[in-house]
Amino acid sequence: MAEDAAWKFSKEKGVDMVAINPGMVIGPLLQPTLNTRAAAVLSLIKGVQTFPNATFGSVNVKDVANAHIQAFEIPSASGRYCLLERVAHYAEVVKFLHQLYRSFQLPKKCANDKPYVPTYQVSKEKARSLGIGFIPLDLSLKETVESLKEKGFVDF
Repeated sequence: MAEDAAWKFSKEKGVDMVAINPGMVIGPLLQPTLNTRAAAVLSLIKGVQTFPNATFGSVNVKDVANAHIQAFEIPSASGRYCLLERVAHYAEVVKFLHQLYRSFQLPKKCANDKPYVPTYQVSKEKARSLGIGFIPLDLSLKETVESLKEKGFVDF
């Protein structure tokens, strides 16, 4: 609703507007508090018994910042840009974390016995027109965990 109101306002006032719509943002934390996605990663690495039967759609905070800069600086930028590096199931997120940090007590099973919630894709074509290359999920997860350590949320 807020974006709709902003589009209406920009049209009425003749203001050039570009919307950047990121998925859940991961990577290094700038703030001293947890955000939703960092809290989800933290719960996985702090020993929860199961992982959610859900998808994990994410984008690195550096890609989000870059997209905002590029949308401002590139005169041809227009409309809305969906930023999502990928959508993975939590099982894949746990697998990446296990590959990166073998010592963590990561969950080994899903929270329910139902078939995994399917993943989906979001086109990256328009975002790439801004020069966004997208930092891969495994690197973004590593940056998130290292940032959680630096901020004192986890010790290993």
